[in-house]
Amino acid sequence: MTKNEILRFQPPVAELLGREVIDVDTENGAATLHFLARPDFANRHGTVQGGLIAAMLDSATALALYAVLPVEQTAVTTNLNVSFLKPARIGPFVAVSKLLSRDHRYGETSAELRDPDGVVVATAVAKLRIVRRRMTTDE
Repeated sequence: MTKNEILRFQPPVAELLGREVIDVDTENGAATLHFLARPDFANRHGTVQGGLIAAMLDSATALALYAVLPVEQTAVTTNLNVSFLKPARIGPFVAVSKLLSRDHRYGETSAELRDPDGVVVATAVAKLRIVRRRMTTDE
């Protein structure tokens, strides 16, 4: 896989979350993504269930680190700290993430999730462990 293919790859969970990669900054480590919360994402209050918001933020924070890694490396989240700020209505969201720090073994990133009105509904800080990518026979 090329770097661009890795950054644009849509695993099944990304499809579930309605993820679309809009922009990736491979120089500084940043990403902008769209997500679409479907009606079946609703909790008992009719807003998006917190675990799905966390999944969106996990996806966004990881991509900021992936952006600066060489093709032979990837990363796994070891800690994700999410702050839920406002109820999130069913519908589209924009996530913006950025790389905060990185060494040869770990990276730290942050992200915010905004609703269509530009209101930040949740934020996250992630710590990720950098590991060697396992290449499959399909790559």
